[in-house]
Amino acid sequence: MKFFNALLYGALLFSEVSAAKKLTASQVEGDIKKSKLRKTLVDLNNIGKKHGGNRAFGLPGYKASVDYIYKELKKHKKYLDTHIQPFNYTFEQTRDIQVRGPDGEDVYVITLIYNVGTPAGGVTAPLALVPIDDTRGSGCFADQWEGVDAKDKLVLVKRGSCAISDKLKLAKKAGARGVLLVHNAPGEGITSATLSAENLELIVPVGVIPQEVGNAWRKRIEGGESLEVTLLVDSFYETRETWNIIAETKQGDPKNVVMMGAHLDSVQEGPGINDDGSGTAGILEIAKSFTKYTGYKNKVRFAWWGAEESGLAGSYFYGEQLTEKEADSIRFYFNYDMIGSPKPQYWVQASKPADRVGGDILAAWLRKKGKTVEWEEFGESSDYAAFIALGIPSSGIFTGADAETDPCYHLACDTIDNIHWDALTLNTKTAGRAAAQFALSLKGVPARDKTTPNPKNKRAIAARFELWQKKRTLASNSHKCNHKTKEVV
Repeated sequence: MKFFNALLYGALLFSEVSAAKKLTASQVEGDIKKSKLRKTLVDLNNIGKKHGGNRAFGLPGYKASVDYIYKELKKHKKYLDTHIQPFNYTFEQTRDIQVRGPDGEDVYVITLIYNVGTPAGGVTAPLALVPIDDTRGSGCFADQWEGVDAKDKLVLVKRGSCAISDKLKLAKKAGARGVLLVHNAPGEGITSATLSAENLELIVPVGVIPQEVGNAWRKRIEGGESLEVTLLVDSFYETRETWNIIAETKQGDPKNVVMMGAHLDSVQEGPGINDDGSGTAGILEIAKSFTKYTGYKNKVRFAWWGAEESGLAGSYFYGEQLTEKEADSIRFYFNYDMIGSPKPQYWVQASKPADRVGGDILAAWLRKKGKTVEWEEFGESSDYAAFIALGIPSSGIFTGADAETDPCYHLACDTIDNIHWDALTLNTKTAGRAAAQFALSLKGVPARDKTTPNPKNKRAIAARFELWQKKRTLASNSHKCNHKTKEVV
């Protein structure tokens, strides 16, 4: 009887495996439905609504987002191995920011992530000007500060061209008490940005003000007036735990992994439904599709990164934890950050020939569907950065984050109404096809022994985390302003 039962079990198992469909790129593409993408984004939007309007690192909306995605993945535990990767990072929040103009008027102002506080009550000081340089960027280089009387003043600097933190570091070296950053586009649709936790002790307080206000003040100063303004920033920082989610197919060779990722967190200003709910929903649907198929050689891994908006922290943490052997096994990484912008343009990211192996798959399918595709080289603005640093070939799709492509970028209006559904659906289908093709064959992808991680880059990642550890120590003595006094210079 035991022998008969074993035969019956074996026959049933063989029947189940035989009935499973063999993976093809077309089948994964066909599984991607606009309605399913919409459901995920509606759910993420509702999470934002229920948790203070955002899903940001260190706040309840992010934990709720992690719980939601993890629960969805665990429904497929028969086919996917899923785990949560915890890590600690420095959380910063601006509780209050104010600017009072030279005529006593309140001025519209926004803060930036990892802003530093002014003395309690703010800083009142004369305004100094950094000359506008639209070629190299204003205030980006030390020579642009030569001749600027910044000591003990607030400095008016135009936004753009280089990292804002670079401008603030130079302002501190020049003796400035703070910076009023003039937005580089008209109106009050001012987008936030991160100054990165590692810069907390290196920069001065900053407020971003409308272009029209900053230009008017500049004109008055250039006309001979002396203007005095007040900047108040009440911020605090502390160490908080956060999480990445990693899932991978049970099938496939663990020595040959195709990986894709999207960041799960939003900025504090809004629920982040395009940035990056779009990528989050997209790779979730691709992961679900892979649970239906068999017959592919290479393992497929999916990642939802934490604290991207705070400095790419989750993906860098993941990269820093990889052994050389584990890094070698990741043959290609795809990054999907903002793939549903309301007025989309289609950029495929790649810098090196190895990157183009995956990028060409994405670009070819988008072009086949009638889209104009432009190539974009990698910078350091999304979660591909850690993989590039490790020498892992990478690519991705990006549909834009400027005023033209996504007017709600990093704003409260990045809600369920801020998605181009056809673009999101097409980009997810394209991403699914690329993942399936690489799951079946990595032909043409350079072997890892030809793209060995640069030891210098590996050390740079480790050094970054050593610096972050120092910031976590600093954050344990949470910095706070009490607003009871005022300093005037």
